Amino acid sequence: MTSTLRTIAAGLNHALRRVHFDLNPSISATTFVAGTGRSGTAWVANIVNYDHHARYIFEPFNPFRVPECAGFRYRQYLRPTETSEKYVGPARIILSGRITNDWIDQFNRAFVSRRRVVKEIRANLMLKWLKERFPGIRLIMMFRHPCADANSRLRLGWQSHLDELLAQDDLVADHLAPFVADMRAARTPFEQHVFLWCAENYVPLRQLDPGDAAFVFYENLCADPKREVERLFGFLGREVKPEIYSRLAQPSELTTEESAVNSGRDLIEGWRTQVEPKQAQRAIDILRLFGLDTVYSLDTSMPDVDAATAMVGARHAAASVG
Repeated sequence: MTSTLRTIAAGLNHALRRVHFDLNPSISATTFVAGTGRSGTAWVANIVNYDHHARYIFEPFNPFRVPECAGFRYRQYLRPTETSEKYVGPARIILSGRITNDWIDQFNRAFVSRRRVVKEIRANLMLKWLKERFPGIRLIMMFRHPCADANSRLRLGWQSHLDELLAQDDLVADHLAPFVADMRAARTPFEQHVFLWCAENYVPLRQLDPGDAAFVFYENLCADPKREVERLFGFLGREVKPEIYSRLAQPSELTTEESAVNSGRDLIEGWRTQVEPKQAQRAIDILRLFGLDTVYSLDTSMPDVDAATAMVGARHAAASVG
């Protein structure tokens, strides 16, 4: 194919991705895949949407790419009681599918759809708010070992933006006050990314109620994909079909990491060859501040799912005792 034909084909492909008919504005038709950056959100969104039955909406709460969200911070925290139309209005437009632009539709393949899959890496701090304001939404929250996550972000040259979190008075008052001094004292970019991982997982684990979201662990998806997919699709109330598993061996649009499933690369333990032991120990020390060292440790890269689940229920247990 000549360069001219490739240019024309690329242009047509781009135009077609923006042409779609989103026919069902019900919030219950929206599945929302959230997680920290590099936790596998794109991978799982593609598994959920393996047959392209749903419209794929890519990171719509990015205030620099989506004009409707210009009033949001880059990583916005919202108290569950927040009712300002400044936030509710744009979220309603997004979750009902009444929005379109080149950024959010760049990976969409559905020409006509009655469902949506939203993939977002900047919404962890407002997941409970989303569930309170839009109870029909189906939330999926991704987890990945913080050392693997931080290492992956650093290799891409991403910034932690911890200052964005610490500048939000409500977030500090509600959740981060005990950790502010340590967060400000973080010496290296690796430590800063680990602190970001902790904040973005600690807040939703404290706020979410049992049943609000399906927790999907990157490592479990690698080690036992059949079981993890069955559990996830059970939460979504969907049938598991054999074609779903073909998505496990395909890389997402954003990263080639998942293709390593085919090449035999160890996606679970691979970070250990790139993260120095002192860095890894420091990461666990940081997790311990937040009580998250029960979920991920150095002894194994595999998560303790029960520990994460227990954190969700801890607030309710304490309230009942009180």
